Amino acid sequence: MTENLQVDVTIIGSGPSGQKAAIQAAKLGKSVIIIEKDSFPGGVCLNTGTIPSKTLRESILDLTDFHQRSFYGKDHKLSNISINDLNFRLNKVIEVEQNLILRQFKKNKIQLLYGAASFDGPNDLNVTDKDHKILYRIKSDCFVIATGSKPRNPIEVPFDKDVILDSTRLLSIDTLPKTMLVLGGGIIGSEYASFFSLLGTKVTVIDKKTHMLPLLDSEIGIHLQTALSDLGLEFWENKTPRKISRINNKARVEFTDDTSIESDVLLYALGREANVDSLNINNAGIEVSQRGYIPVNPLFQTAQTHIYAVGDVIGGPSLASTGMEQGRLAMRHACGRKTNYFPELFPLGIYTIPEISTCGATEEALKEKGIHYEVGRAYYYEIARSHISGDSVGLFKILFHSETLEILGIHVIGRGATEVIHIGQVAMSFNAKIDYFINHVFNYPTYAEGFRIAALNGYNKVAHKL
Repeated sequence: MTENLQVDVTIIGSGPSGQKAAIQAAKLGKSVIIIEKDSFPGGVCLNTGTIPSKTLRESILDLTDFHQRSFYGKDHKLSNISINDLNFRLNKVIEVEQNLILRQFKKNKIQLLYGAASFDGPNDLNVTDKDHKILYRIKSDCFVIATGSKPRNPIEVPFDKDVILDSTRLLSIDTLPKTMLVLGGGIIGSEYASFFSLLGTKVTVIDKKTHMLPLLDSEIGIHLQTALSDLGLEFWENKTPRKISRINNKARVEFTDDTSIESDVLLYALGREANVDSLNINNAGIEVSQRGYIPVNPLFQTAQTHIYAVGDVIGGPSLASTGMEQGRLAMRHACGRKTNYFPELFPLGIYTIPEISTCGATEEALKEKGIHYEVGRAYYYEIARSHISGDSVGLFKILFHSETLEILGIHVIGRGATEVIHIGQVAMSFNAKIDYFINHVFNYPTYAEGFRIAALNGYNKVAHKL
């Protein structure tokens, strides 16, 4: 029997952006329904994306005793790690996080409905089960589309469950492969490539670019590639796949330059696309862009001003952290409360091994704009905490204006990068100059003192000009 519901705010998708939108609307006194197409909350982020991959990373680091190798040798505790060992921790974390989300929804009186949502008009939504039976008809004053993204799976690629995989399917394999091909040296490809390299899998990353993570400051991407090569990873540059096939339980890739390669497993990591196919958003008067994303204004309103879209479904930066803030800001505006535009300055975290985090401009961007800049560097081998913790690979890189000394960009690769980046982010948000780090005392020994070492390194290059 179909149930008719009327509510102030309806949110489609229970990932990070949908969660924060729902909680903000509820905190402002609105009645809220959130719809999830799967039978558990959290969306892609919790169940097949961010949380699983980062949990997998942490499990691998712990089980391999990676950070002890500088003391006890490269083969220390490398063997006898199974998929079951990794999945035990993964499933435990997901369960805890799912329960936390449910408690937050209950606390804020947010009604969670399971089913597939589709628009029947600008203010009408149907929720159906797997057999396309309508479970709920919802009328709402405001909607938020927060359906996220999914791996881009071209029809010519013969995906299966054990050999030719995307990032979602990869989480379900039952044995560790001896060899792996990763098509795509972007964030997802680089993260999983580093994980499996550490587990002893022979990994080959293939990309049409000249180095991994080409969107980052090139020095950082090259630094990562060098670190991973020490784990046995190979990188094939300037390669374009022509055909992908499965032959005798092996993945085979043929390239446009007439070369080819085979492996036990292939991870196809060449992009993601918005989850909009089943929403029938045209019924609400909304169309997607040429790239398949939902266009929004700076307040996250779609072509229909009472319908908002946030998170991966609107395109970059496609981070859980940015999606959360988008959801919060969208609901403050929808509820008529004082708000602000999305901040221009925010950090990017990449959980490779070693991890990376950046904030602000790259060297390439500064050169392109003709800005006079200088670079301060602090290598992890210069930081006492690194030797205590068994880390010698890493770099703090600070870009600053060579005349005004204003900090323009901060890039960190190494253990703790995604944590310490926020020190630089705060400094930049207050338009700090490079001597900000010099004139403050940092705890010793810490990774954070890398900021001061890098600042001194850079300042000494320009001190004679001031």
